Amino acid sequence: MSDKYDVIVIGAGPGGYVASIKAAQLGLKTACVESWTAEDGKAQVLGGTCLNVGCIPSKALLEISHKFEEASHDYETQGIIAKDVRIDIAKMMERKSGIVKQLTGGIAGLFKANGVTPIHGHGKLLANRQVEVTDKDGKTTTYEAENVILATGSKPIEIPPAPFDGDYIVDSEGALEFTEVPKRLGVIGAGVIGLELGSVWSRLGSEVTVIEAQDTFLPVVDQQVAKDAQKQFKKQGLDIVMGARMTGAEVKRKLVNVTYEDASGKQEKKFDKLIVAVGRRPYTDNLLSEDSGVKMDERGFIFVDDNCKTEAPGVWAIGDVVRGPMLAHKASEEGVMVAERIAGHKPQVNYDCIPNVIYTAPEVAWVGKSEEELKAEGEAYKVGTFPFAANGRAMAANAASGLVKIIADEKTDRILGFHVVGPQASEIVAQGVIAMEFGSSAEDLALTCFAHPTLSESVHEAALAVDGGAIHIANRRKKK
Repeated sequence: MSDKYDVIVIGAGPGGYVASIKAAQLGLKTACVESWTAEDGKAQVLGGTCLNVGCIPSKALLEISHKFEEASHDYETQGIIAKDVRIDIAKMMERKSGIVKQLTGGIAGLFKANGVTPIHGHGKLLANRQVEVTDKDGKTTTYEAENVILATGSKPIEIPPAPFDGDYIVDSEGALEFTEVPKRLGVIGAGVIGLELGSVWSRLGSEVTVIEAQDTFLPVVDQQVAKDAQKQFKKQGLDIVMGARMTGAEVKRKLVNVTYEDASGKQEKKFDKLIVAVGRRPYTDNLLSEDSGVKMDERGFIFVDDNCKTEAPGVWAIGDVVRGPMLAHKASEEGVMVAERIAGHKPQVNYDCIPNVIYTAPEVAWVGKSEEELKAEGEAYKVGTFPFAANGRAMAANAASGLVKIIADEKTDRILGFHVVGPQASEIVAQGVIAMEFGSSAEDLALTCFAHPTLSESVHEAALAVDGGAIHIANRRKKK
C-alpha cells in the first residue's frame, strides 16, 4: 500500500483538475489520477476531453473559421478590400494544437503550485476507497484515500449504422483533425456539437448537410430563439434535414454513402467525410470493481444525491458521469462543491443557474426556463424581447441579427429565463446568470444603467420590454 491521501480524484478534466486544486487549497492531501498519454507514449496529459479534443480546440477552429468567413464575404461591405483570401489548414491546426498544449501545460503548473500529486495511469475504484492505478506498462499500484472523487467524463456515442473508421466516418474528435476541407461533409446530429463542427467546415468551404432524427430543431432551446437560429444557419448554407432517421453508412471509392429515411421516404447522399455527433455517454469503462459500493444505471451514469455523493461512504462523482447537462463549467462547479464539502463546508450548486451555449455564429445561449417549459408547467409568465437589429453597436459590428429574450414571473416579476441568439451571446448570457443567481426581477435590470453603445443595451431593452416599456422599439399593446 502506497501513501494515503485525504482525496484522490480519478480524472483530470474540468471537473477533476478543478476539484483537485480546490481540495489542495483547502489543506487536503490530494492526488489526481489521469490515464491520458501524449503522442510520445510517455508524458501524462491533463485537461481531459474539454482541453484536448473538445471545448478548447473546437473553439479555436470556430474562431479561425469565423474570421475567414468574415474576411471572405463581409469585409467588402465595410470598405475593406481583401482579395484572394485563403485558408492554410495545416497552419490552422498548428495554432489549435499550440493553444491546447499551452493550456494543458498550465494545469501541470497549477498542480505543482498547489501541491497536487499527479498519478499517471488508469484509475479503478476498489472497496473501502482504495484506488488501483494501472500504468502504461501494465504495472498496478494501490492507493488509499479518505475520499475519492470520480470525474472520468464522457466519450462520443457510436451508432450501429455508422461505425467509426477514424478516416471517413469520424466522431467529434476526428472532425478536429481533418487535413483538408472536405468538398461534401455530412453531419449526423443537429445538436450543439454537430452544429458547431458543421459550422467550422461550412465556413471553410464545405457543402454541409446536417441530418437530424428529431422533428424539432434544438428542442431544449426556447423555440423562438431556436427558429431564429435555424433561419440564420440555413441562410449561411447549412442544409439541415429534420425528421430523418439514418439507416446506414458505407465507404465506397473514397466516399461515404449514407442512407436515411425522412417524410419523403428513403434518401441517399454521398459525402467525402461523415461526422457522427449524436451525443456522448459516461466514460465509466472499468472504473468500478464489483465491491466498490458505487451504483450505476443501465446507461453508465453514476447515482449521486443533490451534493454529488454516491451510495458508497466517502465516494463522490461529478461532471459527465452523473445526472445533469454534460457541460465543463457544470463539472467544475460540482468539483469545487465536493472539495468544500469534504473540507467540512456546506456549499451547493444552483442547477437552475447553469448557462448553456452553442458557439456558432450567431451564438445561442440561455439560462433558466424556456417558454415551452413554463407553458408545460402551467406557470404564468411575461416576456420581453429586443432585436439586435435595433442595437447600434451590433449594426456597427455588422452583426445585427438575433435577439435577447427575458421571461419573468407574471406576479413577482422574478426572472425565470434568459435567452440570447446573436453576437457574443456566450458573454451576454452571464448577465442573465448573475441576475438570476441574485433573484433579480426584470425591473431590476430595467432600472440598471448600461453603457452606450454596447450589445448589452439589448438586455436593458428586453428587460424594459417585459412590461411594455422598451425605448428603442415599438412596444406591443397590452391586451385589455
